[in-house]
Amino acid sequence: MSNATQVTEAEARVRSVLAEVLADKVPVEQITVDADMVQELGLDSLQAIQFLLGVEDEFDVELDYETLSLDHLRSVRYFTAEVLGQPVHEQ
Repeated sequence: MSNATQVTEAEARVRSVLAEVLADKVPVEQITVDADMVQELGLDSLQAIQFLLGVEDEFDVELDYETLSLDHLRSVRYFTAEVLGQPVHEQ
């Protein structure tokens, strides 16, 4: 059994957008796909809006803000799977 976490291409792209928003606070290498974006990485409300707009640009999609909640920002993996509809790697 491997402890390495597999990261999908979509998760890597979401993680890059998040790193840009968090700028100097957290380098992309330290953002794990399972880290809580709010509690662990310190994403605030303004940064959350910047993150969501950045994701829309990165994936050329329009997010449904009516259905988004703070729970969707619990992790890169959860956000990618639930909001973008990208499959999560089975381990």
